[in-house]
Amino acid sequence: MMKVGIYVDAANVEMNGGYGMRYDVLKDFAAMNGGTVLRTNAYVVVDRERMKTDYTYRQRREDYLAKLRKFGCKVIEKEVRHYMSADGQESTKANADMEIAVDALVQSVNLDKIVLVTGDGDFVRLVMALQNKGCRVVCMGFRNVSRNLVEIADIYYSGFLIPDLLPRYSEAMAEGRRFGYISRWGDKGYGYVSSLLFENGQVTEKEYYCHISWVNRNFQEKFQGPNLVRNTVVSFKPDKNPSEEYRDQEIAADVKIEEAGLYI
Repeated sequence: MMKVGIYVDAANVEMNGGYGMRYDVLKDFAAMNGGTVLRTNAYVVVDRERMKTDYTYRQRREDYLAKLRKFGCKVIEKEVRHYMSADGQESTKANADMEIAVDALVQSVNLDKIVLVTGDGDFVRLVMALQNKGCRVVCMGFRNVSRNLVEIADIYYSGFLIPDLLPRYSEAMAEGRRFGYISRWGDKGYGYVSSLLFENGQVTEKEYYCHISWVNRNFQEKFQGPNLVRNTVVSFKPDKNPSEEYRDQEIAADVKIEEAGLYI
């Protein structure tokens, strides 16, 4: 049995396209390939001063925290600090980097795999330390993800590709669309879209044949073939390839760009 711990930098997730992320789906994903989730920690920024005067903000924060606890998350609140500069300008500061790092390192002694949900490059050293302790580290991010973090992780997933993790995915699925990423292109504009499949508790990748001419045209005005790299998330409709040359492959039809340039 693989013992799994999940550590969510909630502030980073909310600001970078992961708002509304479903924690129940996240836990199911983390348990794929025979894992058992022992820890689910969510690190949430809370502005106590604002809560005193902004009823709507207070209600939303309290509802959000209650929902996290309902999903079995250990909620660690990081309070926003307000500072006044010499020229009278107010600034705020809040991040939970230290709390995440300490908890993950201390608790890793009882874990085999750690799922770190953030795009913050400040966690590169934490990932290396966890790997040195024998843990497999899976990173997941949305927008503005550090390329160093992607490269140092044992495996990286874009949160946009995880089925049902975000509300927008469910909407696309209702239209018969699937999410994937551009995996590679040939010299003549031929290439492949890779999509994640979740079947029988396993995560696998499947490739669909594609051509640059099938990609949403308004995107091509800004990005041409060579720039459609792995950090470009697309949605598409799986279909059988009518070409005799590729008759044994499925194609990615009606390919639409969802997110581009996701790495820093």
